[in-house]
Parts: sequence; structure tokens; C-alpha cells
Amino acid sequence: MPLQFAQLPPALRWQELGTEFYQACPSTPMAQAHTVAWNAEFAQALGLAELTQQHQIADYLIGNQTPQGQTPLATVYSGHQFGINAGQLGDGRALLIAELTDPEATRWEIQLKGAGPTPYSRRGDGRAVLRSTIREYLCSEAMHGLGIPTTRALAIGSAQHTVWRETRERAAVLTRLAPTFVRFGHFEHFYYHGQPQALQKLADWVISHHYPECQSNTNPYLALLNAVIYRTAKLIAQWQAVGFCHGVMNSDNMSILGLTLDYGPFGFLDGFNPAHICNHSDDTGRYAYQQQPQIGLWNLHCLAQALMPLVSKDDLLAALANYQDLFESAFAEELRKKLGFSNWYESDWSLATELFELMQAAQTDWTIFWRTLSHWITEQNDTRLSDLILHREGLQNWLQQYRKRLTIDAQEPKQRSSLMLNSNPKYILRNHLAEIAIRKAENEHDFSEIERLRHCLSNPYREQNEYESYAQLPPDWASTLSVSCSS
Repeated sequence: MPLQFAQLPPALRWQELGTEFYQACPSTPMAQAHTVAWNAEFAQALGLAELTQQHQIADYLIGNQTPQGQTPLATVYSGHQFGINAGQLGDGRALLIAELTDPEATRWEIQLKGAGPTPYSRRGDGRAVLRSTIREYLCSEAMHGLGIPTTRALAIGSAQHTVWRETRERAAVLTRLAPTFVRFGHFEHFYYHGQPQALQKLADWVISHHYPECQSNTNPYLALLNAVIYRTAKLIAQWQAVGFCHGVMNSDNMSILGLTLDYGPFGFLDGFNPAHICNHSDDTGRYAYQQQPQIGLWNLHCLAQALMPLVSKDDLLAALANYQDLFESAFAEELRKKLGFSNWYESDWSLATELFELMQAAQTDWTIFWRTLSHWITEQNDTRLSDLILHREGLQNWLQQYRKRLTIDAQEPKQRSSLMLNSNPKYILRNHLAEIAIRKAENEHDFSEIERLRHCLSNPYREQNEYESYAQLPPDWASTLSVSCSS
């Protein structure tokens, strides 16, 4: 008997737009389905707790069956990849299979990533491999735990099916959710294909369902752009604060809702290096850590250009001119919390910059340093910090300035430390931690490490003694790991 999803409406909102925006596309079945990971906590929040023990669920997770007989669809979009207009792209391996409304009245789109080829696969097989699916599952939930806007991951399904990348690998399917998966590239598609009516229809749809506050504006499309600029600036400031590197910030990987979207060759900083490149395929360093704020603006320019039929050029340029201030303000707010300040003053930038220079010179571990500083506030023991910064005299000079700055704020040390501990995570998804989980899954068919990591990363700011090893410096072999666009 097929599973019943009482929360699912009979139709997808995307279908309101018409078939020029998508194509119906059945998933491609795979034999011997099994569940690799099931996010029971997220399922509970979605109102899907009853599905946790359903033995049929694996067939839904890989697309062998679809809820209530609905036909999946793939959407069309375009975009700029590594700075070049790539023309028509689209959901080459992502299928929108259903929507649901959770108990908190949030509406979610449900996608299967890797469920087979679509009309937009561009000669690809439409599959995802187990290693990349595990990475996206873990990182999307890690980002949620960090409080950073992101798509969410419900489950991983796999089967007795292999695909060829650099070598033969096991296929897997990720079940991921978001209020919408609309990208900057959706707007670019209709702009570059000379379809202004479709472009306006898409903008109206996004405003109606996701930015209703823009409807009362004199120009709702300009209001939409301003809202996206604000969300994007804030998102990237949050990335920078935790040392997250996206790796492929193409315009088609940018969410219209300001969510972290498409986890491919991502990575978190270990030793602090502003020029760090997490994507082995990024030969020029276009998407290096220090480049992310400006690439965010570059992509917003792509979105603004796509909106030219709806908004005057002068208004678009004026809106984009606000980005730098918005980003700096958002990043200052993140640094304020990381440093334990009640307020942020312009002079604090020099204090932060000096600290960054000390950390860069020593390749100081980004996450461990900030967590150690959070404890230093109450301990006032310089030894642990001195072990992280090679330039001891420079560190002492900086701490002297820092102590003086702290006297400006009337906060008790415990109160300040609490603010910092809730802003400086102890646990992040380091590459070697994901790799250990991947190797166990691929080589031993042991999926337990995936759940252990997910559980730990769902509370990254809390001390968890059972996961203490996850908070240590990466082992030497971690430096040999590389990730690329191949998945």
C-alpha cells in the first residue's frame, strides 16, 4: 500500500507559472533501494515523524515511487558559471516531487537530487554519487545548526546502481527542502531569452509567495531586488564569520531567498588563509574565501541586469550601491558577537584587522582560535592563545588593546563569554570528518558516522563531551584531501 502524505497539497505552486518554466519528468528507478540517512529531528519538525519507521520509505527517497502519484518536474534556468554566461542550464538532476506545509505553517518544496536525467541534464546521467550526497546532507544541516540560512536535508537514499565519475561510484539521492529553490539564474533565463512577460510573471510569483511585503511598494520589483541584496549581504557575512567557503558561487547557485544553496566543493577554513580555495577546479581562485563578498555583489549585478525590463537602470545601480555598506554592517555585527562587544565602533575594524594579520601569519586554526578566545574572557590565561599565535609579542600587544576595548562595555565576563560561546562554534564540518563518514559508508556499508556527525553539528555551539574528537585540529592526512565540481 503506498504511503499517504496528508500534508501534501494535490498540486505544486510552481505549476501556476506554466510549462515554459518547467517540464514534467518522471524519476528513473533504481534496484534494491535502501536508506542511508534519515533526519528524524527534521522529519519531526515537518510533521513527518510517522514515516521514520516505514519500510517503504526507501523507494520514495530514490524516486522509485512518488507521493500521491504526483509527476515530478524539473525547472529551467540559466546562469553565469565562473564569470561566463553559460546559457540555458536547468535542473539537470533535481526533481521537484511535492510540497508540504509544516506545523509552523512554513511551506516547503521537496526535491530529489540525483533521481535520474531530466530534459536539462545536458548529456549528464542525472545522478549524484554517495560521497557528494553525504557531504551535502551533513553540511546543509551543519549550516542550519550554525544559524545560517540554508536549504535543508531530510534523507539520503541509495541503491544497487553505480555511475562513472573519475572512477565508478555508488549512486545516491538526496531529499532536500527549501521554501523555494528559485535561483538568480531563473531570472537570467527569461531575460537572455527575450521573454519579458515570463520574467515579470516569475517576479510576481516570487513576490506573491515569498516577499509579499514588496507588493505595496511603488515598484515591487525594485523592492524585491533590495530585499535580495540585503539577504545576500547578510548571508555572505555569516559565511565569512564561520570560515565557510562555498566553492562554486555561480549565479545559478545563488538563492533568491538568500539561502546557502548547492553544496558541491565547499569547505570550512582550517588554518586561516584569506586566499584559501576550497574547490580544486577553481584554477584562478575566483571563489576563494576572501573573494566571496565581492562575488556576491557580482552575482547580484547579474540578477539586476535580468530585472532591467522591470526596473530602470538608475534604480538598479542605486540599489546595488548599497551592497557594500550592508555587507560591512552585517559582518561587523558578526565580529561584534565573536569578540564579545555590546556595540561596534568604527575603530574596532583596526583591532579586528590586526587580529586577522596575526592569525594569517601563523595559519591559526580559525574555529579553535575563536572558541579559545571565548573561554579566555573568563579564564584570563594567555597560554592557550599563545599556543595558537606564533608571534607572541604581537599577540600580547593585541591582547592589551583588546582588554582596553573590553572596559568600554559594561558586561560581566560570564555574560560576555556566553555571547561569544554562542557565536563561535566548537564544531564545524571539517573535510576530514566528512571523509571519515564517506569512507565508512562506501567501504564498510556503515552509515552510523553520518548520523553521529549530523547530531553533533546540529548543536555546534554547545559543549558535547562525547564528540570532543570532532573539535580537534585536523590530522596531517587531511591536507591531502581535495574536492572539486565532480559529483
